[in-house]
Amino acid sequence: MAQQAQVRPSFEITSVKLNKSDDKRFSNIPLGPGDIYSSTGGRFTARGFPLVSYIFFAYKITGDQSGAVLSQLPGWVTADRFDIEAKTDGDPAKDMKDQMRLMIQSLLADRFGLVARYETKQVPVFTLTLAKPGRMGPQLRAHPADAPCSTTIPSAGEPPPEATVDGGYPRLCGGFLGMPATVPGRMREGGRNVTMAFIASHFIADYAERPVIDQTGLSGTFDIVVEFVPETNGPGGGDSQPDPSGPTFLQALKEQLGLRLESEKGPAQVLVIDHVDHPTEN
Repeated sequence: MAQQAQVRPSFEITSVKLNKSDDKRFSNIPLGPGDIYSSTGGRFTARGFPLVSYIFFAYKITGDQSGAVLSQLPGWVTADRFDIEAKTDGDPAKDMKDQMRLMIQSLLADRFGLVARYETKQVPVFTLTLAKPGRMGPQLRAHPADAPCSTTIPSAGEPPPEATVDGGYPRLCGGFLGMPATVPGRMREGGRNVTMAFIASHFIADYAERPVIDQTGLSGTFDIVVEFVPETNGPGGGDSQPDPSGPTFLQALKEQLGLRLESEKGPAQVLVIDHVDHPTEN
């Protein structure tokens, strides 16, 4: 007996408009791959983003995957900007970030004719291992089971909590956050209560620029903070003068986290875009 395809959840009301203004981009939830989220009452509001940003959000595309996805897309997908307003039917179960991702997948299919699927391919990858067996670095620790750990962003009007907890780790959990560096010309990022698989695929892979497969053998969740000198043409690179004495990303990976990368070929899921078109009018 053939299995029926899984039906994705969808919004009850949607609006898609071309944005030709110079206004600053805005979204009522973070559009990154992490779990950081604040209840929106079932509303999704984003303005001024190119379609590719919505695709990356909907399918949790990380830095190592972005080039492969971009190579399949027409130029207008990165050039044209769109405002999306959407609302659920009020079901509280849909007011969660992963549900929002699935509903945006439905919206993209309905309004942009997006047809996407996954394929497993053999591609160049990095395997992530411990630099010294059984030993983590000083800025990577097992997440304390009794530590308060919220993924919820404070609502408007609420006093913001301290940005970090003891050890310099970010207070919010479930994703990676940029933090002020201790030395100008460096970059500092941290995450709390995240798995090694998440660290590998949603953080390290952004800088390694290829899929990263966790082979550390470490289970459970972890807190992590790392500081390094970003490449000027890589993630986090900018116009500021890099600190000549600071560690590279790979050096920081080894010295601060006790991790290392080894190059090889391996299987990775790749998002294949079969079709996309300009949106239908409201």
